[in-house]
Amino acid sequence: MRTSLIATGLLTILAATASLVTTRTQAAPPAVGAAAPAFSLEDQKGETHKLADFRGSWVVLYFYPKDGTPGCTTEACALRDNIFAFKRAGATILGISVDDVASHKAFAAKHSLPFTLLADPTKQTARDYGVLVKMLGVFELAQRDTFLIDPQGRIARHWANVDPKDHSDMVLKELLALQAPKPAG
Repeated sequence: MRTSLIATGLLTILAATASLVTTRTQAAPPAVGAAAPAFSLEDQKGETHKLADFRGSWVVLYFYPKDGTPGCTTEACALRDNIFAFKRAGATILGISVDDVASHKAFAAKHSLPFTLLADPTKQTARDYGVLVKMLGVFELAQRDTFLIDPQGRIARHWANVDPKDHSDMVLKELLALQAPKPAG
């Protein structure tokens, strides 16, 4: 038990200082306008979700380092608090980390998260989106990046290394701007 607490504490410190000690472990993220990489992952209930399941809808796909860490909790709770605005805009929120299903289940329950958290224990989806980073040359975690995917399955926006506190409002504002009617010209 004590070893587990120490390991969790170490991972929390590492996630909080990720930008100081990380190196990208794969190619760059997909470009705006490119097709979003497909995935098939289990959620916190053990149900499988594919990106194709959301075709025709906007998707806020946010990657985060670790369940239960301060920044990840701040970001998840801010998205939770804006859930009705995202739903009114026709957007689905999906969170992804390299944690397992059990970790996601506990994290979602503890913070009453009303959206899907997807487990990427093989780290393949994080690699495909170019967000897998190695911390201190040892731990591989997802970088805190968000992709806004349009109803056609293309990357509409990408935010890298986001500030978890203000990020939900920023994504919602950009989503609404993209949906706004364009002036005839």
